[in-house]
Amino acid sequence: MDIRKVYDAVWWLGHQVLPLRCLVCADPGNEGLDLCAACYAELPWNDHACPLCALPLPPDEPVAACGACLRQPPRQMGAAATFIYAPPIDRLVLRFKFHQDLAAGRLLSQLMLQAVPEFALDPLMPMPLHRRRLRERGYDQARELARPLARELGVPLWSGLCRSRATVAQSTLDAEARRQNLRGAFAVTATPPSRLTLVDDVMTTGATLDAAMRALKRSGMEQATLWVCARAP
Repeated sequence: MDIRKVYDAVWWLGHQVLPLRCLVCADPGNEGLDLCAACYAELPWNDHACPLCALPLPPDEPVAACGACLRQPPRQMGAAATFIYAPPIDRLVLRFKFHQDLAAGRLLSQLMLQAVPEFALDPLMPMPLHRRRLRERGYDQARELARPLARELGVPLWSGLCRSRATVAQSTLDAEARRQNLRGAFAVTATPPSRLTLVDDVMTTGATLDAAMRALKRSGMEQATLWVCARAP
């Protein structure tokens, strides 16, 4: 059974008869969101960040490429993270990613649509899960984020990238181990468009997104941008 279809039906029915409820504190929701006004005011928007890797910058620094991107320019032409990975976004992401809380994922997509990057006019590509992890989880969290984004923005959703081998969870590894862990982890199954925007839930070191871009560029993609829900500082 497709857990996403079941959830969509339950969510639609529930919202016909039940009031919106904040997913953070359980107070009444606000402005059409399952988020109250007080929790909305606490959201850690990432609106002062490196335009190439979305790393949050100190508030007293100008918005420009960070030191790491100046030393070694990344493969992507630009990057945006809607939020800094901090409360309450971090809790919502964990619930969505590991506890089958698709309501949290729906809320995160709605919030991402409130800060659409200028480059998000290209086809969107959700970062894929390996089929083994997809079976365990029942859904691909990046795809659940990207589907409503593509629908609302009127852009295609491209799915020609797959995980060719299972890897160790990136969260358990340091930066160098993350890069080694992802060697040969992606395979391209269709000719990619010349431009793509890769969508994912959280960006930490960027190693996963970089490995995906490397595989796509070998297959003909010319330019890529990144759009993630949250960026680790």
